[in-house]
Amino acid sequence: MDDCPTRMSRRPLRGLPSSKVGKMSPDQVIPVSQQGGRRQVQSGSVRSAETPKDRCKTQSPEREQQPAGRAAAAMREQINTFETVFNVEQFLLYGEYREQLGNFARREAARLLTLDSHHSHGSSSKKSRPYSKCRDCLARVRRSIVTKMGEDWIFLVLLGLTMALVSWSMDYASAKSLQAYKWIYGELKGNVPSQYLAWVFYPMILVMFASFFCHLISPQAIGSGIPELKTILRGVVLKEYLTLKAFIAKVIGLTASLGSGMPVGKEGPFVHIASICAAVLSRFMSIFSGAYENPYGYTDILTVGCAVGVGCCFGTPLGGVLFSIEVTSTYFAVRNYWRGYFAATFSAFIFRVLSVWNKDAVTITALFKTNFRMEFPFDLQELPAFAIIGIFCGFLGAFFVYLNRQVVLFMRRPTALTRFLTKHRFIYPGAVTLIIATFTFPPGFGQFMAGELMPRECINSLFDNFTWTKISQYPPPPGLGRSAVWLHPHVSVFVILVLFFVMKFWMSAVSTTMPIPSGAFMPVFILGAAFGRLVGEIMATLFPNGILFDGIVYRILPGGYAVIGAAAMTGAVTHTVSTAVICFELTGQISHILPMMVAVILANMVAQGLQPSLYDSIIQVKKLPYLPELALGHISKYNIFVEDIMVRKVKFLSSHSTYRELNHLLESTTLKTIPLVDSKGQ
Repeated sequence: MDDCPTRMSRRPLRGLPSSKVGKMSPDQVIPVSQQGGRRQVQSGSVRSAETPKDRCKTQSPEREQQPAGRAAAAMREQINTFETVFNVEQFLLYGEYREQLGNFARREAARLLTLDSHHSHGSSSKKSRPYSKCRDCLARVRRSIVTKMGEDWIFLVLLGLTMALVSWSMDYASAKSLQAYKWIYGELKGNVPSQYLAWVFYPMILVMFASFFCHLISPQAIGSGIPELKTILRGVVLKEYLTLKAFIAKVIGLTASLGSGMPVGKEGPFVHIASICAAVLSRFMSIFSGAYENPYGYTDILTVGCAVGVGCCFGTPLGGVLFSIEVTSTYFAVRNYWRGYFAATFSAFIFRVLSVWNKDAVTITALFKTNFRMEFPFDLQELPAFAIIGIFCGFLGAFFVYLNRQVVLFMRRPTALTRFLTKHRFIYPGAVTLIIATFTFPPGFGQFMAGELMPRECINSLFDNFTWTKISQYPPPPGLGRSAVWLHPHVSVFVILVLFFVMKFWMSAVSTTMPIPSGAFMPVFILGAAFGRLVGEIMATLFPNGILFDGIVYRILPGGYAVIGAAAMTGAVTHTVSTAVICFELTGQISHILPMMVAVILANMVAQGLQPSLYDSIIQVKKLPYLPELALGHISKYNIFVEDIMVRKVKFLSSHSTYRELNHLLESTTLKTIPLVDSKGQ
């Protein structure tokens, strides 16, 4: 190698801009010679020679005949800087990195942190502070952890662990509240008036407490939170929506709402809770790294929080990540994909482990595990029935969104009733809870609509393997469990399912308008399961012996129809397809994957043509600054320019405006913001 001191590398030098390289002339090529073990950059023309022995190209500069041009000087300076900083071995316009740039950047960042810490210690005080050695030791440990593990892993683990603990604590507290609710009702058996008072006032107290607590601590905690997050992810700043006060109000208020037994969901508010936790943790992580102070990474952090919120809510990491992308993001950065999956999977795992630790489950299983047969779970002749479920769920989902919006608009109209309810803000949630609890009272009308079942009991019973229309004896067999509530000696199963669906439909639409933390995913999920179960029981009645195909009789599974209806209904209301994946993870089976996807896609096609999604509808009602997507049938709207919709006659001030003009402008307008321009010219 002594005869060939300058070996050429055929990889382009990535540190140089391509524009600079392209503009260089042959006379401006900069050779590199090595003298005394040190590289020197020289200018001038170059003679190239190739030795036959080593077949290596050597270069020797001639004497410089004239001063180098500005381009050569700038090029020399750039190469010297690049060589010094990035430690690059270069020859002509080719070179190679001696080490990975990421390792160099990480080492350089650690060095700068050390210099900053020494500078801050030296400039703050000349005297040695107490515990300074401990602080330096902690700083070194912090830098070592960040260097070895990386900031992302620490942040994602903390986020997943925190949200798993919060989710499990909320479920535990709400479950104990519902147990106390049922225990009080059972202890008063035989005294119907006392049972009614307990059945009504217990949820009223919890709902009114949730409303009062949110109004006192943080009014931004009211509602779902997903519409506001969609707006924030589009770049709009909404004050007080991602604060610690909103987190506390949302957690406590949602726990009280779920513990009341009202038809409200956990998914939407929990996405908001996880996003707040991600935002707060990012401020904490800024202690370790300044990367979390970057405003451009704030959206990525919130996106990961949304994925963790859905994944940890039901223990469904795969569907949770996909659902969060569909619901909250218009443009999703692929670099956040692994972050969302890692945090959601870790959080869901801890969430299920805590359930096993609390002996709520024997092992880590699905939340609503089903036991459908895996071999031939359905026949192809049943596909028309599954398609009917999807189409009808599309219409029903659109009507649910319409009904919810009309209730909100009615409450916002300036009438005497709405003004009274606005002035006494606790009357509306109390009145809604009173009406719903009265209709679901088990000895009363509730016996005809399975009113005594709580939300999770409804789902477990609707997904079971029994065919209710084939059970004629009363009382029903003991092995039926909580599904026995759907059977009545004088009323048909079909009537009970229809009454349940109709009553829960308007109850869910009205409950989500109360000023408490509430979501609509789980109530709509139950509605879809009830509708699918109704279609399944009808199919089981039409084909009591099953469907004969190729000499084999396939028995109808009404529980499978319920699962398909649940996925289709939630997909129609939220305009998402990932609800099918969520159902797979909730039930632990993918036996009905084909009919479920058919039903969900058909439901989306119908619903998207009739109404916006529930979250977009709330955005429109609240008039949040959010630009919706244009559908395929609105291509002409892409040709609209800003000048076509802008307000041309704008009142403004200029630097030459007089006091009289300013005073007149303030008296003649109610604008809160007045534009200031340089001149009065048009």
